Amino acid sequence: MASSSNIHFIFVLITFLTILKTSLSFENSSSVDGILLFSPKHVVITNKLVAQFGLLVHCKNKETDLGVRSVLIDQSVDFRFRVNIRKTTNYSCIFSWPGIVRTFDIFRADRDDSSTSKCGICSECIWYISESGPCRIRRDGGPPCCFPWSS
Repeated sequence: MASSSNIHFIFVLITFLTILKTSLSFENSSSVDGILLFSPKHVVITNKLVAQFGLLVHCKNKETDLGVRSVLIDQSVDFRFRVNIRKTTNYSCIFSWPGIVRTFDIFRADRDDSSTSKCGICSECIWYISESGPCRIRRDGGPPCCFPWSS
């Protein structure tokens, strides 16, 4: 016969696994963004350079290098991931076009997965890249959130 502590442990484990499975099944539900562990994210980067140049994009985080990708004007590249349990996920990108190299953190959990940030939480993080800097499109239809280049 199982002891009381074993039954309690099994109950807690089943509850945790049920909550985790439920949170992972909400991939397209914006109402739970930023609340559940391992929030799924989809970053889309669109070339909106006024000068009509092709854009080279090289994004990476501590563990994953996404490689260099070439993006023609009005075209996009994208990638998907899940926010880590500590909510410290960060993807930094180098953007370059003829004669120019710029950097920007295209995803920061404290900015893009926080209900207290000025742009709100994004599960579909859509960015327009122009000479003046990156702008994230807001899902509430408000004006885009534009940022200066990091360098």
